[in-house]
Amino acid sequence: MPKTIKKIGVLTSGGDAPGMNAAIRSVVRTCAYHKIECVGVYRGYEGLMEGDFKSMNARSVKDIINKGGTILKSARSKEFRTVEGRKQAYNHIKNANIDALVLIGGDGTFTGGMIFNQEFDFPVIGIPGTIDNDIYGTSHTLGFDTALNTVVEAIDKIRDTASSHNRLFFIEVMGRDAGHIALNVGVGAGAEEILIPEEDMGLDRLVESLRRSRESGKTSSIVIVAEGDKIGKSVFELKDYVDENMEGYDVRVSVLGHMQRGGAPSCFDRVLASRMGVKAVESLLAGKTNYMVGLINGEIELTPLDSAIKGKSKINLELLRVSEIMST
Repeated sequence: MPKTIKKIGVLTSGGDAPGMNAAIRSVVRTCAYHKIECVGVYRGYEGLMEGDFKSMNARSVKDIINKGGTILKSARSKEFRTVEGRKQAYNHIKNANIDALVLIGGDGTFTGGMIFNQEFDFPVIGIPGTIDNDIYGTSHTLGFDTALNTVVEAIDKIRDTASSHNRLFFIEVMGRDAGHIALNVGVGAGAEEILIPEEDMGLDRLVESLRRSRESGKTSSIVIVAEGDKIGKSVFELKDYVDENMEGYDVRVSVLGHMQRGGAPSCFDRVLASRMGVKAVESLLAGKTNYMVGLINGEIELTPLDSAIKGKSKINLELLRVSEIMST
C-alpha cells in the first residue's frame, strides 16, 4: 500500500530554464486542487539540506507563468553528493512533515533524487527542465522550445550584418553533449552548415562545403556550432582554420552564451510545464515514485529515473538531411 501523501515539496536544481516557474505553478496549484499542502524548497538541494522551506498556496504562484528563471532559485550542491549531506536533508524533510518531492531539473538533479530515494525510500518524481533537450524519455524538455525561438531571433539579426559585409559568421550555441539546439536553429535560420557533437564532419570537409557555397553565388554564410562540437578545440580555432585556408571571407565569431537560457517561456513551454506539473503530483498521489514525467508522442508519460539518466536522447537524423538539402 502506498503511503498517504499530505504534503509535497518542490524544488528547482541545476541550470535554470524557461518554463520552470510555470512548472512550479502547476505543482502548487495541483496540490491545492487535491487539497494537500505544498512547500517550496529554495536553492535546490542546498536549501533541502538547510531546511530553507516556504509554504505555498495557489496565490503564491500568481503572475509567474510568463516569467523566465525560477522563483525558488537554483544551485548545484557538492555536499548533497555525500551521505552526510543527504542525511541532513532527510532530517529537515521529516521535521517539516514533507511526504514526497517534485524535482525540476536535468540528469544531475535526477541522479541526486534517485540516490535519495534508494537510501531513504522517499517518494520523488522528476520534471525535465533544461534547454539542451538532452534527457531520455521526453521529446521536449522545459525551456528547449523557448531557447530555439531566442536563438533563431538572434541569428536572424546576425545574418543582416553578415549579408551587408560579405561575412562568414560562426555562431556558437549551447549544447555541450547534444546538438538539438544547433540542429533545429540551423534549419530554422537557414544556416549553411551545422556542427554538432554527434556528427564530426572534419575541418577539410567544412572548408570544402564553404567553397561550394561561395561558388554557387553565396556572398555570406552562417555556420551554427554546438559548444560540444568535436571538430576544433573551440569555435575560435575553427575561425582561425578557415581564415588560413579560405580567401575572400571576413570571418567573425558570435558566442550567444547564457542569453539562450533567459526570457519569457513560449506558449509551448508554458503548456508543457502545466501538463507535467499535474502529472507529477497526481503520480505521487497514486503511489508512483522514482519516475520522470515526459512528453512522448504528444502524451505525458512516466519513465523510470534510472532510464532517464542512463538513456541517450537521439538526434533527429531527418533534420540533418533537410539541412543538407536546404544549404544547396
